Amino acid sequence: MIIVRLLTQTVALALGQIRANKARALLTSLGIIIGVASVTAVIASLTGMRASVLSDFETFGARKIFVWGQVPREMRGRLSWDQVRLTPEEGVAILENAPSIEALSMQHFATYEVQRGAALVRGVQVVGIQPDWHTIEDRHVTLGRTFSRIDEEERRPVCLINDKAIEELDLGADPVGVHITIGGRRFLIVGVVETKEVGPIFGGDGETRTEVYIPFATSVKLSPHSWMNAIAQLRSPELSDDAIAEVRFILRNSRGQQPGEPDTFNVEVMQQHIDSFNALAGGITAIAGGVVSVSLLVGGIGIMNIMLVSVSERTREIGLRKAVGARPAVILTQFLVEAVTLCLVGGLIGLLIGQALTMGLRMMPGANLEDAFIPTWAMGLAFAFSAGVGVVFGMFPAIKASRLDPIQALRHE
Repeated sequence: MIIVRLLTQTVALALGQIRANKARALLTSLGIIIGVASVTAVIASLTGMRASVLSDFETFGARKIFVWGQVPREMRGRLSWDQVRLTPEEGVAILENAPSIEALSMQHFATYEVQRGAALVRGVQVVGIQPDWHTIEDRHVTLGRTFSRIDEEERRPVCLINDKAIEELDLGADPVGVHITIGGRRFLIVGVVETKEVGPIFGGDGETRTEVYIPFATSVKLSPHSWMNAIAQLRSPELSDDAIAEVRFILRNSRGQQPGEPDTFNVEVMQQHIDSFNALAGGITAIAGGVVSVSLLVGGIGIMNIMLVSVSERTREIGLRKAVGARPAVILTQFLVEAVTLCLVGGLIGLLIGQALTMGLRMMPGANLEDAFIPTWAMGLAFAFSAGVGVVFGMFPAIKASRLDPIQALRHE
């Protein structure tokens, strides 16, 4: 109880000193205020950026796996991309023999002019897809129907379009059953697929484009030598390493590759990118926070200077307290608590300013920081660092005060 009472009285005395010297206390703790405000604002902005990027990843799909043919660097000039291109048969082999994969769709890409009457859209990337594509991409048909197995097997000239295509081709509210021309060939619209916004990290720019999808087999028939790949969905994000190993084993076997030969394909799992980004974001946050927190050390030096001045100004008071029986430990505690209190008050003001800066960041147009916030751990760290600065830089003045000779202190002018 005596210790609690002593600390309570010491804190009250420290707050009284701050009130009595408001301007000096404000200037003294200015470094702490700026440091805490800077650290919290930087961490909030990085947290907001991380949340925005992870939101893009989540929208894009954390369970996706991509497979495509690739000419190894050491084999360039000896192999053409056509020789390493993924085949539909390899896609079937992956789906049937990779237990970590639950769905797969081959994709075939070609660029055409798309026309309906007088409306013409040039340079449209028409993608050939298989039925599982809707599950993997989480994009559903809002009008009409999806492609059927018969559409795929009979290579029917049918297509799906998005809302932007309806607008640019002037198709009206319900385009199902209307014919359009793709690369000079007549296709029947059987459905409208929902548009999915793609974040900037995946090449999106906030502006939707005309999208046209046709059955995979139909697309290959129209342009046999165009690029194709496979997009698949994992049963669980935790199976990403297993899926990569399974796909590599299947493709190397199907292509007759010998041990030591480089892969003539590439496999990427979205979860790997998420893990890498989380690690990178954590490192950037730590480095940026460390750099900005240098201002806290500068503020600590200011605290030490002003506490030394305070010791000099209150020398007679210290001598009087010692003369009536105050022990050196009590004097040391008084000045140390005063330094810590000054730092904590500065930290609180800095935290309020940091919160105001964070609110400003959220409202900045085009910054994509709507999710910026100061994490609880950052608030605790700011206060802990402020208290630590008070202890470290307040220790020397406190020790100096506790070692003053009472007789010499009473005679001090």
